[in-house]
Amino acid sequence: MKEEYDIEKLNPRKNPYSKRLKQQVTINIDRDTIDFFKMQSEDSGIPYQTLINLYLSDCAKQKKKLQMSWK
Repeated sequence: MKEEYDIEKLNPRKNPYSKRLKQQVTINIDRDTIDFFKMQSEDSGIPYQTLINLYLSDCAKQKKKLQMSWK
């Protein structure tokens, strides 16, 4: 191993995954909703937080609009 490296010769490049980096946030979610995703997690073997992220990512990708009515 060299004592010093010439950084200029290392050819640094931009991280190709930088757009996909995750950001930790705090969010309040109903217990029933968490329980639903935890059950889905047990069936699929995918962590529930990953399932929530996949679902929300799919909604954003498809530009789904929230449809709800107040009674």
